[in-house]
Amino acid sequence: EAKEWIEDPNNPITYPVIVKAAMGGGGRGIRIVPTADDLESMFRLASNEALNAFGDGRCFVEKYVDQPRHIEVQCLGDGTGNVIHLFDRDCSVQRRHQKVIETAPATGLSRET
Repeated sequence: EAKEWIEDPNNPITYPVIVKAAMGGGGRGIRIVPTADDLESMFRLASNEALNAFGDGRCFVEKYVDQPRHIEVQCLGDGTGNVIHLFDRDCSVQRRHQKVIETAPATGLSRET
């Protein structure tokens, strides 16, 4: 199913892609897929790791972005429509797809971002 989705001419996603555990966390169940030839084996590895770690082997596919910035904004709401944000933080320093350092505020963001 993932291969057909990636190869669909109406889909703008191309290789490399990343396979991620649907119920994952902590960097587990993630595999980078550089080419179509690697998809089946990487999907199987991610799914097996997810099943062993989380009891659920479902995975999804996203476009892989090399050296992205991981920016987070935390929001709090009271359930009645009142929402505030706690500004931004940069969580780009990672090891094995898991945050190591969070820096607040995130530096170098444009006002529009």
